[in-house]
Amino acid sequence: MTPAENHYDAVIIGAGMSGLAAAVRLAMYDRRVLVLERHNAPGGLNSFYAKGGRKYDVGLHALTNWVPEGVKGAPLVKLMRQLRIRREELDLCPQFGSKVTMAGKNLRLNNRYDDLLTDVATEFPKSVDRFRELDAWIAGLDEAALQAHGGSARALLDERLGDPLLRDMLLLPTCFYGSALEDDIEVSQFAVMWRSLFREGFARPFIGVRQVVRILLARCREHGVERRMKCGVKSMEVKAGRVAALQLDDGTEVTAAAIYSSAGAVETQRLRSDVLPQVGTSEIGRLGYAETIATYEPTAFQNFKWQDTIIFFCDDERFTYRSPASLVDPRSGVICIPNNYHYGEGRALDEGWLRVTALANHDAWCALPEDEYQGRKQEWCGRLNRVARAHLPAVSDGSHDTALTSTDVFTPRTVRKFTGHLNGAIYGSPVKRRDGRTNLTNLFLIGTDQGFLGVTGAMLSGISMANLHGLKA
Repeated sequence: MTPAENHYDAVIIGAGMSGLAAAVRLAMYDRRVLVLERHNAPGGLNSFYAKGGRKYDVGLHALTNWVPEGVKGAPLVKLMRQLRIRREELDLCPQFGSKVTMAGKNLRLNNRYDDLLTDVATEFPKSVDRFRELDAWIAGLDEAALQAHGGSARALLDERLGDPLLRDMLLLPTCFYGSALEDDIEVSQFAVMWRSLFREGFARPFIGVRQVVRILLARCREHGVERRMKCGVKSMEVKAGRVAALQLDDGTEVTAAAIYSSAGAVETQRLRSDVLPQVGTSEIGRLGYAETIATYEPTAFQNFKWQDTIIFFCDDERFTYRSPASLVDPRSGVICIPNNYHYGEGRALDEGWLRVTALANHDAWCALPEDEYQGRKQEWCGRLNRVARAHLPAVSDGSHDTALTSTDVFTPRTVRKFTGHLNGAIYGSPVKRRDGRTNLTNLFLIGTDQGFLGVTGAMLSGISMANLHGLKA
């Protein structure tokens, strides 16, 4: 390639949700854009894979921030407008209903805030007025602001609610769906989750995350985005305070006016030619998950009468959110049943699905020899499914086991292998950079370590950083 041919207005590192959204947004305004992805599948943390003839979603339990048609100003509406995506393209199906369950108390998360408020009044009558005041205070925050309100959400809830159990029941879903901090979540991110989970809600495209990825890829093709799969960035040559060139895995070199990296803050730093190999060790996230996926024969599955969409559960007296000492911490987690969305007349998933997510120890999983690793995956598949069944209507006739058609498991080791996230940290570094800036003038962060959360947040991260650093510059 000639120097002109290998120069781009923007290079995007990573074909995840944030990377693809940033690429589309920039290309809509005639920027020449190249997306680089080390693996063979797009989507990043929210991708899918095929095994045994089935397509498994990775990451997506629900697309948060769902609002009914006609609602204006919501994050989901903003991203559809910015990427020119029609609502019907997403094929979003709202949930049946979810809940947080702990210490014999339940709070509904069913896309209707008033039902949550009713449950708080019923379960925590002494705290309901303070809960309303907290909601009003959060409504006054601009949770998407690039200069976000910092601090500890745990401390905020202690101060404003004064009830440890209610605090833990609010931290449980917000931490599992967005926190890189152990035993806490930063206030501005808690505000994002409050809106995403409590004020708005959950939906799912009928075919899952593939629908979102397909739309983004179609927009990339429409606007002439160049995409190279199985080709990551090997190193970045830094000169005079900027990235002068990118050395790719295939041996080629490209240059760019701007680089947007969704690889993670520390992971991106370690690509630079001007830093030591172990730079940023103190900023690496520690929180990884194990997730089991089980499928069932559909008729038998319907007879189980499992009607919840998502259950956030804690079986301990207090909610602990930290990397466990052992392989997995089964005391708390998330149960997801993808069948339980309103898919519409005549539409249903081909099989019954049960997904269970719990905190896991990256180092412990990576230390296992291969044969033991596979065996422990199967062991924990069974154990976590038994934990989940304790929160679901009992299946007493033995049909649960006979109806089982497949299982699979991913661990922090899997996440590290396929995303490059150090420690297999789902939500990356606990240190976020909301404006996306680094100390290099043409290198910006998008995605997890920029700080917007969830599938919707990831796309908005790419859009916001593209707007700020590529279209307003």
